[in-house]
Amino acid sequence: MYTAVDYQFMALALAEAQKALYLPNPNPRVGCVIVKDAQVIGRGFTQRVGGSHAEVQALADAKAKGFDPAGATIYVTLEPCNHTGKTPPCVDAFIAAKPAKLIAAMLDPNPIVNGKGLERLKAAGIQVDCGLMASEAQALNPGFISRMTRGLPWVRMKIAASLDGKTALPNGKSQWITGPLARADGHHWRAQACAILTGMGTVKEDDPTLNVRDVKTDRQPSKIIVDSKLETPLNAKVLKGLDEASVILVCASLDSQEAQEKAKAFENLGVQVVSMSNFAGKVDLPKLFAYLAQEHHMNEIHIEAGCKLNGSLLRENCVDELLLYYAPFFVGEGIGMANVSSLAELNDRQDWQIVDQTMFAPDLRIRLIKN
Repeated sequence: MYTAVDYQFMALALAEAQKALYLPNPNPRVGCVIVKDAQVIGRGFTQRVGGSHAEVQALADAKAKGFDPAGATIYVTLEPCNHTGKTPPCVDAFIAAKPAKLIAAMLDPNPIVNGKGLERLKAAGIQVDCGLMASEAQALNPGFISRMTRGLPWVRMKIAASLDGKTALPNGKSQWITGPLARADGHHWRAQACAILTGMGTVKEDDPTLNVRDVKTDRQPSKIIVDSKLETPLNAKVLKGLDEASVILVCASLDSQEAQEKAKAFENLGVQVVSMSNFAGKVDLPKLFAYLAQEHHMNEIHIEAGCKLNGSLLRENCVDELLLYYAPFFVGEGIGMANVSSLAELNDRQDWQIVDQTMFAPDLRIRLIKN
């Protein structure tokens, strides 16, 4: 159905989408190239929210270079949208441009679109195909797909540990287990996320900033602190820089006057405080992720927490992907990766699939997806 040339140009569109890796949350990362007479005449990728979509960028690029897209073939990594959001529908721009053909890598999982964009183009006399390099396109947008199909963000947990699985010395000291290359890669994953989530224990122990520093990005992710009793210090570094990134503090309850007074102090700083508790009086973690997807439109959540919160997240089946960075030494007695429940039988285990192993000398990163 598809030629080698089709694969070549869709690969270029995917490379364009890769340029949007840090930019468009909560929109999907999309790339587009316009081809006429075997020549790329326009290309584009999704800009920040409120900016142009990839398709409009590519059309503008072609026009700026003096090319007419009429009769061209368009390669786009996601079905063009057919609805008005912060920008007009991309299908309208394509219909006006009069290309001969459009090939999309995948349908838009957004039920508002899902096939309707291609139907509009087909009704306008444009030949459409869909499915070329779909798996590669899907890999660029796990969070957007998850939010649209499950009503949940894609949750990625990052852990740095020694060869014997220790994340810190017995006294809690953990800086630095891994080297600078591995830490920079961790910031690459931070930059992709809509938000970075941690627990109150990590805030009090390490006083992290939880921002992106080691890679260049024009957008800082939001910060989420799971803090059942609102014990986060008001002068914590994570609460600074609210002009660059919002902070959501999640507690178990605001029923008491003391909790309400604490919440007011955080809100005076510009921090949003929300409460949601489970039967044990702790923060309801599954409910939290549904809330982040549905109320804040978050696609990907990056977890950097301690062993207690890590364990809770894993036990409650909240994690989709693991980034495990192993440093080449042993610690011995120390703090582990996650306080998970002991297995009574090996058959009770939750299996994970290793999808990637990469060296960041001298450290090894193993990336796993939940089966």
